[in-house]
Amino acid sequence: MFLLSIVCAGAQVETLNFGSRGKLTIYLPGDWKTASTDMAGTYTVTLTPKKESTNASCTIAVTFPEVDRFDTKARLKLRVEADAYAHAEGSVEGKAIAKEFTLSTGYGFYCSFTDPELRGKPSQPGNYKVMSVGKIRLSPAVLVDVHIMADGFRDEPYQQLLGAIEGMEFTPGRGR
Repeated sequence: MFLLSIVCAGAQVETLNFGSRGKLTIYLPGDWKTASTDMAGTYTVTLTPKKESTNASCTIAVTFPEVDRFDTKARLKLRVEADAYAHAEGSVEGKAIAKEFTLSTGYGFYCSFTDPELRGKPSQPGNYKVMSVGKIRLSPAVLVDVHIMADGFRDEPYQQLLGAIEGMEFTPGRGR
């Protein structure tokens, strides 16, 4: 129902076609620009605001592992926390604690961090106060890395980007 309301409200739609591995459709509420690249087996989509006054960004990188190392939620959660350790050291939070994405297909986790040097200061374009990093396993052969950056976790741009990630639709292909 939520996705239907987004589509009806005139949401922007970005579809990535992975051939035999499937398709990923991303629904973007609000005003966002997308830039996509396909290099060396990695599809990357960068979402940036159309309004210069909005300070947020999201990068989605899709890879196709030969071996499924994240066949359980527990393994993926541990990997996300380990990968986020470097961000945790310099953050207000001080630890990488993974939260689960709410997804219709697959499973994933993300860790969120606040920059202590920017907290409480005015917004600076391209300098983000908060960041969330994570991974989503859509299928054994499709893995998504996510980076969301904004000025606040409760701000509308961050919530729109998180909603776009959690509202993604994956259609498996006929291949691996």
